[in-house]
Amino acid sequence: MSLDVIILAAGQGSRMKSKKPKVLHGIGGKPMVQHVIDCALELDAPRIHVVVGHGADQVRDALGSQALKFVLQAEQLGTGHAVAQALEGTDPDGISLVLYGDVPLTRSETLRELVDIARQDKLGLLTVKLGDPSGYGRIIRTEAGQVAAIVEHKDASEAQRAVSEVNTGILALPTHLLIDWLPRLSSNNAQGEYYLTDVIAMAADQGVLIEAIQPEFEQEVQGVNNRQQQAELERWYQLREAQRLMNQGVTLRDPLRLDVRGNLSAGFDVVIDINCVFEGQVQLGNDVTIGPNCHISDAVIGDGCHIKANSVIEQAQLQENCDIGPFARLRPGSVLAAGVKVGNFVETKKARIGEGSKVSHLSYIGDAQIGSDVNVGAGTITCNYDGVNKFQTEIGDGAFIGSNSALVAPVKVGAGATVGAGSTITKDVADDQLSVARGKQRNLENWQRPVKQKD
Repeated sequence: MSLDVIILAAGQGSRMKSKKPKVLHGIGGKPMVQHVIDCALELDAPRIHVVVGHGADQVRDALGSQALKFVLQAEQLGTGHAVAQALEGTDPDGISLVLYGDVPLTRSETLRELVDIARQDKLGLLTVKLGDPSGYGRIIRTEAGQVAAIVEHKDASEAQRAVSEVNTGILALPTHLLIDWLPRLSSNNAQGEYYLTDVIAMAADQGVLIEAIQPEFEQEVQGVNNRQQQAELERWYQLREAQRLMNQGVTLRDPLRLDVRGNLSAGFDVVIDINCVFEGQVQLGNDVTIGPNCHISDAVIGDGCHIKANSVIEQAQLQENCDIGPFARLRPGSVLAAGVKVGNFVETKKARIGEGSKVSHLSYIGDAQIGSDVNVGAGTITCNYDGVNKFQTEIGDGAFIGSNSALVAPVKVGAGATVGAGSTITKDVADDQLSVARGKQRNLENWQRPVKQKD
């Protein structure tokens, strides 16, 4: 039986105090609704329907590159009404799984169990027991323990409000049952809305077996309605990422001070110090050490690399045994060969640096091709920009660039060449040449240092 996943993402989320639709607010570096979509993809669902309403255009724009079926709920008349908008595009002979764009961290294992229940012509319902169930719909069971109905908090009696088992809203069932039941929903309730939860009573009346399961973690079914709940789920997500990494053998100096906002993979014997942030796709090789307070995004870090404290690496590739920082910044397009050293307060951009080369201090290397075993002295700048266009600097193998030099691109410094400290190089330097380009020094005798005049 084919699977249709219906994701409800039409709510305004006024308590978020934002111009952005609630489902586009982030957990772990991506929109909450994207977490839900990714989970649905793990279930191999051929059709994913996203019901949009408030901020519909923003949601479409954020998610539009994916193979999704967007359905507009022009009026927000409740969850039952929202699901009904998506029914036209579903397979009547298949299974429907209803999810929520603001409940981002449900595990695919949990949802797969629900779908398997629905494939047995049952209604699979995800519930959870809470210490404080205030605000949630209560699960009402028969004396035999069978689920009979869900009563929303505002409509519940005092006895019903004492029930700790609550509805998460997540359910799976044969689609033909939804097609039958949704047109019969009533808005005769405190909210004046069409509740999807009313199908539970319909199932019980028709003798459809309702099987309730509970998630392994309460946070799997926790929704986000305000910034506090968003922060709570963010921390739980990050702790789960930390546990995943440690299970793979990564040493985390403090699992509570790690942020993964994308996908981080790591080899053997990796050590990550405190307050590091990883964004996008980051790959760490074996024996990599990341110092404290580093920010790494969309990068490949080779075996044995040492990234020292307070370094920033973005869209860069490092081969094995590179030594970076502290306080280094590798900008997009930086490609470092094996054994390269980029030291403190050095910035690179679109720079290819050859094996064993060193840029140790206080330098900017942009739009440059640097050979192997090159030594770039402190304070060196590749002057790559004339205010309109960018130009390339090339430095050959084994060259030595003296401190406080400016290489005005386009320019080439040959293999084995030496540039004297303090030089401004505007013309090519041939292999093995010494180039010195600076003003002549004058030493004046009998010079009188100025003295401060008296008032």
